Amino acid sequence: MRAARIHQHGDATVIRIEEIARPVPAMGEVLIEVAATSFNPIEVALRSGALRDLVPVTLPLTLGWDVAGTIVELGEGVRAHSVGDQVIGWIDGAAAEFAVADAAVLVTAPAAIPLADAAALPLAGLTAWQAVERARLVPGERLLVNGAGGGIGGFVVQLAKRAGAHVIATASPRSRQAVQRYGADLIVDYTTSSLGDALGGQVDVVLNLVGLDEPRSAALAALVRRDGRIVSVTNEIKAPIATRVVARNDSAQLAELVALVDSGTITVEVSERHPLSALPTLHRRSEAGGIRGKVVVLPVA
Repeated sequence: MRAARIHQHGDATVIRIEEIARPVPAMGEVLIEVAATSFNPIEVALRSGALRDLVPVTLPLTLGWDVAGTIVELGEGVRAHSVGDQVIGWIDGAAAEFAVADAAVLVTAPAAIPLADAAALPLAGLTAWQAVERARLVPGERLLVNGAGGGIGGFVVQLAKRAGAHVIATASPRSRQAVQRYGADLIVDYTTSSLGDALGGQVDVVLNLVGLDEPRSAALAALVRRDGRIVSVTNEIKAPIATRVVARNDSAQLAELVALVDSGTITVEVSERHPLSALPTLHRRSEAGGIRGKVVVLPVA
């Protein structure tokens, strides 16, 4: 089977599309025929080695954390799934034609959207869910979503609106229409506008999805009232009211997200679809700031 792998850390040239043996599911695992994975910008840090202390890996490594696909083989002891089930999940090694996964982390794929598009949901959706949960939003509160045009941002805006917040979103002109569709009440073009002027006063909560240096972190913190909250999914922000969320794999929450997709409460928008061979180019574009929204990667061209 074809898989996107790295044999060493480095720039995007270390990504190889290789023919390797199809994996065999162990006890409690299933074999998935992959319909799609998705690209997550944090995978650039994994590839480069920047995450090696936080996420140790064994090389060679097959890339890809999100999976959407069909179960084609069951390992011993699997009872919750059957061959033919369409599933999604957050796993390791999904950038391939086939992948093995712990059956416990997989949930039934949403029926309302194409299976391949559902690969956009697990990692970004869970990160958004847990960040909004940590924000403890109260209906009517003013929430600033910093970086709403990214893959996580679309889910954050939708979940925050569901929680009753008044959502102010930062986005570039290329992301504006998408962020409007997600339901933001006010969109601030950070390329031309001062956030402080656009807000017209402090907000109750900031949810930060952008990597910030210390001066920009301090400037963002100054936009929140003294007894407000700041939640960051990227770097830690040094303020007494700030917390950082490191996303965790939670199949129960993922199943709730699927139910919201199937009910039409949450939409999954895919901005681009590419074959596996395009993965090195996607990494380079991400490093240059050229990726908007969720990008789905198909194992077969």
